[in-house]
Amino acid sequence: MPHKIVGIGEILWDVFPHSRKLGGAPANFAYFVKKLGQNGLIASRVGHDFLGKEIMDSLFKLGLAGDFIQIDSKHQTGTVDVKIDDGGRPDYIINKNVAWDFLELNNRWEKLAEEADVICFGTLAQRSLKSHRTIVNFLKIARSTAIKVLDINLRQNFYSLKIIIQSLELATILKLNKEELWQLRNLMNYSNEKNDINFCRKLINEYGIKLICLTRGEDGSLLIDESDYYDHPGYKVSVADTVGAGDAFTAAMVIQYLGGRTLGEMSSSANRLGSWVSSQIGPTPALDEDIKKLFLNKIG
Repeated sequence: MPHKIVGIGEILWDVFPHSRKLGGAPANFAYFVKKLGQNGLIASRVGHDFLGKEIMDSLFKLGLAGDFIQIDSKHQTGTVDVKIDDGGRPDYIINKNVAWDFLELNNRWEKLAEEADVICFGTLAQRSLKSHRTIVNFLKIARSTAIKVLDINLRQNFYSLKIIIQSLELATILKLNKEELWQLRNLMNYSNEKNDINFCRKLINEYGIKLICLTRGEDGSLLIDESDYYDHPGYKVSVADTVGAGDAFTAAMVIQYLGGRTLGEMSSSANRLGSWVSSQIGPTPALDEDIKKLFLNKIG
């Protein structure tokens, strides 16, 4: 039976210079989870507006359920202005006071939290007190056996050390990129600890985290647990843009983790999928049958 895997937090439109794409890390994550054969679900909130309706229509076309998308009559659907540099790296301007800043823990969400096998959450959606409290309580309602994946997202000024620490205390798995690792090291006054593995082990020991995943773009990834680590060099591709690549990586890695795979197996599948997504345009590229078979064979 497929695992029930929830991405909770922001759902929005990534607005590019000449187009817009469905986005938000939890939504991207749930999309790839679904495409890899699991029950990927999104818990978020959109406005009672045209862009909100477009999100619901897009979810349907992508094969994703909108059952846990709340409709907000007072706040507009979230948008992010995205610019891609010459190296394919995105720069984001995240608009404030939008629907996903007002997530509510209703009865349907409480039941979802109780049934979830995995919950993926981030720091961005906790920028408002309302959504912060909702996400924390959602995680606390979940079963003790549920895997809680913190995909840290240190954008603009939408984070604080207090929220980061509270999130680390709730997390089973921490996923972050090399820039976020540097920011976290400085925020936590570990700037003298230059060794990435040693710093990650400090986090594992202090917060009881089971696995830390450090992504490094074209240089692959570093997966670390309490007793071992695996350094993967990555796969070389022609980069179109990197939006969504990290979320694809997380989806593949989590499914491997659920299957009890080794750090090396997790790294291989996650890097392969993340690299492929970075060679495509937009955060939720269609996975054709050959791509699906490749990753289902690697992951299943």
